[in-house]
Amino acid sequence: MSINQETVRQLPIPELARHCAELGIGGVGLWRAPVQDYGVERAAKTVHDAGLTVTSLCRGGFFTVADPDARAAALADNRAAINEAAALSTGTLVLVSGGLPAGSRDLHGARERIADALAELAPYAAERGVRLAIEPLHPMYASDRCVVSTLGQALDLAERFPADQVGVVVDTYHVWWDDTVSAGIARAGAGGRIAAFQLADWVTPLPEGVLLGRGQLGDGCVELRWFRQRVDAVGYPGAVEVEIFNPALWARDGREVIAEVADRYRTHVA
Repeated sequence: MSINQETVRQLPIPELARHCAELGIGGVGLWRAPVQDYGVERAAKTVHDAGLTVTSLCRGGFFTVADPDARAAALADNRAAINEAAALSTGTLVLVSGGLPAGSRDLHGARERIADALAELAPYAAERGVRLAIEPLHPMYASDRCVVSTLGQALDLAERFPADQVGVVVDTYHVWWDDTVSAGIARAGAGGRIAAFQLADWVTPLPEGVLLGRGQLGDGCVELRWFRQRVDAVGYPGAVEVEIFNPALWARDGREVIAEVADRYRTHVA
């Protein structure tokens, strides 16, 4: 199990690393903004000195802009994200690919701009030992954050590139509803495409809207163990990262939250 930094965003990086190590959790998923604030090299040393691995860095992406200057800026930012991932010694940069440009209704065109960006960035990332990981987001995000809504759509993009350059993220919060997800996991596993596996539950009603409404493991309707079993069955070798955006968790003692997540993981996932 790995703890994503956003699950306990109240903890600075040294405390996150220390508490995870104390509780026997071997990995953390990091986010760019707090890492940049702390210092990339300093963050890498802090995490690794605690005996932890960085299981992913979030996020790159937002490739769907049409304006040439905005596109160039997005590509430059993604190259910086790749360099940060390499400095942290993580092989996975999670991508939130981007929504529709203002005034557009062209989903196909937006997805093709993602493919164009991947063609430019994937070789650059591979040279630095980083794989780009396309994360499908719940369809409620399609207009503004991510036009990739299903695992199948993510694979359609990823499979244009070598598997060691572009993979996909299986995030239960985003794909639990999709009745094709089992076939998608099998397809991703057969192609060696699963770059990250993330867990959160879906609770009803969403307490803070879709962005901040992720539930603690076991509090909602997602068959979490079913997902873990499917991902295990196709040979996924990586960490299982718990990524929960929830203000109620952020208001609590961070070490207590990590311990509770570990307990919920044993009960509902392992």
